[in-house]
Amino acid sequence: MTQTHEITVVVADDHPMWREAVARDLTEAGYQVVATAPDGRRALARVVDLRPDVLVLDLNLPELDGPQVCRGLRDAQCETKVLILSASAEHADVLAAVREGATGYLVKSARREEFLAAVDATARGRAVYTPGLAGLVLGEYRRMAREEDSGTHRRDSPPVPRLTPRETEILRLVATGLSARQIAAQLVLSHRTVQNHVQNTLGKLQLHNRVELVRYAIEHGLDEPPVEG
Repeated sequence: MTQTHEITVVVADDHPMWREAVARDLTEAGYQVVATAPDGRRALARVVDLRPDVLVLDLNLPELDGPQVCRGLRDAQCETKVLILSASAEHADVLAAVREGATGYLVKSARREEFLAAVDATARGRAVYTPGLAGLVLGEYRRMAREEDSGTHRRDSPPVPRLTPRETEILRLVATGLSARQIAAQLVLSHRTVQNHVQNTLGKLQLHNRVELVRYAIEHGLDEPPVEG
């Protein structure tokens, strides 16, 4: 899998052999590994300094753990996307990372091709999760959104008045966790058409990626079927 575009990556893991193997796989696939880090504190410092496209981050690091690094990046207003690469698939670990802003979560047992595809997707702002974890994360987005929602203004107002009916329809499907290809099949549209609608919606709502789009949709009740008149 050789990339035709250059994506910059920092790799953080406290196991030297694993860290070097991940960096080597990325380099061989055409990514630019700009730094590696053996602990969370150095990972945070290097990402804030270098601003790579993606941080491949182990969850259980010395100094600062994965969620703490994510929180530090958010506090530093660093837009680097974070892909957690962990040996753990425990729900508590996954949700802790998501709450602090990780874009994706992959277990270390993933195949090399799956990992490389996940890094590419993460760089583009797409949420990528080990199979079986996506539903868990979507449920957490719903819980977070409803916990933050006062319930007094969002549900009673028009949800997204600046969007066309088709954009709103696609946004509803995005909020349910469907991929662009799945949405295209359901609506009998081309994959490119769906992607164009998603990009237009991101622009109109001044959002940066699919993760933010899902959160926006859930906050505005678009993960639920529209009420029939």
